[in-house]
Amino acid sequence: MIFTYNEVKRKYESDYKISKALKSKKIYKIEKGIYSDKEFVDYIEIINKKYPKAIFARDSAFYMHNLTDVIPRKYELATERNANKIVNKRINQIFVLGSIFEMGKIKMIYEGKEISIYDKERMLVELIRNQKTMPFDYYKEIANNYRKIAEELNMRKIERYISQFKNDYFILKTMQKEIF
Repeated sequence: MIFTYNEVKRKYESDYKISKALKSKKIYKIEKGIYSDKEFVDYIEIINKKYPKAIFARDSAFYMHNLTDVIPRKYELATERNANKIVNKRINQIFVLGSIFEMGKIKMIYEGKEISIYDKERMLVELIRNQKTMPFDYYKEIANNYRKIAEELNMRKIERYISQFKNDYFILKTMQKEIF
């Protein structure tokens, strides 16, 4: 299990007792402010603990939804536009307008851990919206994988999501031409 410094402090009551617990290997310091009762911890668990309001997005979400086999170089996390900046070499933070931040957010079990991630419908809208910023081959791979699961997607959700963006007509036309 993963703990923040405050949780460890409540349990062990003082820094002296924390250091004794560390020496006796009752707990392990994983990184600044993060402790665990196991020596090795999956980084997704650390992300969940450190950034509980963040949502896995973009390349991370495409990969976790099995829409691409390209392993992202960094974890991509969406946060509200007014959230604190995440300073971490392993994370790319995406600031999202508050009115659309939670749109499409779901809980999913990924490699045995529950994570917050955007659903496939929201990620399809994001794919079309951001296609010009992606390498062409990468975009085509994901679009082809969406074509394979097109029947499984909830069109009402997609329409609702599209309506929240300025360029909704472009998104819908592109989606109809390339996915459906």
